[in-house]
Amino acid sequence: QVQLVESGGGLVQAGGSLRLSCAASGRTFSSYGVGWFRQAPGKEREFVGAISWRYSITYYGDSVKGRFTISRDNAKNTVYLQMNSLKPEDTAVYYCAAKLWTQSMVDGAAYDYWGQGTQVTVSS
Repeated sequence: QVQLVESGGGLVQAGGSLRLSCAASGRTFSSYGVGWFRQAPGKEREFVGAISWRYSITYYGDSVKGRFTISRDNAKNTVYLQMNSLKPEDTAVYYCAAKLWTQSMVDGAAYDYWGQGTQVTVSS
């Protein structure tokens, strides 16, 4: 059974940093990509970014480019989302998800596996 478990959320002041982790288990993920999404109250789910497990290719949403970085540690089967220069509008529940890596990783509906989410709150 595939499991994705996020951790690292919390409360941080604007301008601060947080690192989220997504620990994966239950299968071989070499052909997969891991995406990060977020959803704020009353808003639609938003694509944050994605990484290819095999090649470490990354994509980012426009709202986080230059501030967020996705990386992975194959030995630990873990993907990280480093978030810097956080803004109050980054406040949301952050989810990691996994699917086979393709040219299109933006559509959340295409993902097969999801974590439970972790809350990130940025105070002004």
